[in-house]
Amino acid sequence: MSLDLLPAKLKPIGHYIKTAIEHDKRDPVVAYYCRFYAVKKGIEIDSSSPECKSYLLGLMDYLEKQKQAAPEDSPIKNEVVGQAHVENYALKVFLYADNEDRAGRHNKNVVKSFYTAGMLFDVLSVFDEVSEDIEKNKKYAKWKAAYIHKCLRNGETPISGPLPEDEEEDIPQPSTFSGATAGASPYSSQPPGQPSPPYPSGNQPPPGTQSAPGGAQGWPQTPPQASYQPPPQPSQSAPVPQDTWKPPTNPSGVKLKTEDYQKAQKFCKFATSALQYEDPTTAIDNLTKALKLLTTGKES
Repeated sequence: MSLDLLPAKLKPIGHYIKTAIEHDKRDPVVAYYCRFYAVKKGIEIDSSSPECKSYLLGLMDYLEKQKQAAPEDSPIKNEVVGQAHVENYALKVFLYADNEDRAGRHNKNVVKSFYTAGMLFDVLSVFDEVSEDIEKNKKYAKWKAAYIHKCLRNGETPISGPLPEDEEEDIPQPSTFSGATAGASPYSSQPPGQPSPPYPSGNQPPPGTQSAPGGAQGWPQTPPQASYQPPPQPSQSAPVPQDTWKPPTNPSGVKLKTEDYQKAQKFCKFATSALQYEDPTTAIDNLTKALKLLTTGKES
């Protein structure tokens, strides 16, 4: 669905649609869930007027066709894997912007990366309630995007990293997760991609900001698309006797449901992402949750 067809009432979802279009080839999974979130928000805004209803139904039909065409093991069909994929991608974009900011390299690339990370953290709400760390980094990313943009517009030098909290102003602070991984950005040694306008024709910068002088810079090179890999196929030379294998009995004698295993899998994936960013606290927390769920059948 084109942005040109977006009804005026649905303008708030325009940035998510634009981000989806930009990721159609770059990362189709991210693009899919950006549109999914846009539909969810669009329905909340207006799903009764003819123009909005027509646009949203078109989006829903587009998403359904994508889902039907996706392989069974795709993150598009498996929301547990999809959530881990989008969160991993969003954190990489956030860490790129955070590293550049802390290094004092302030430009339109950093503004857009912070803003996009904030939007992708929004998208994570389609899966489940977001964690406190994600919520903190979302507020911080959106605030940083507006702050750096304002400084560039006014010819001022932005202050790198988190700003001291002000008694008269509620200044967002990033979670300890981002601070602990400030040097781990996957973009650190990679040059930006081909220059392109940060806001395609017909779209506006982040709300409350104006275009900064000096021209637009390109998107940073996108995060690696290898965060999701299909499961390896069994070796032809060593077939697995499927009819002889039986799942082991739960040592605690607790009978678990399918959704319990899916939740445990989600916790383990979050722990894996945390380890990738050298955050042992988050990894231990999620592994502990998975272990407790598997041994007691309860999350808390």
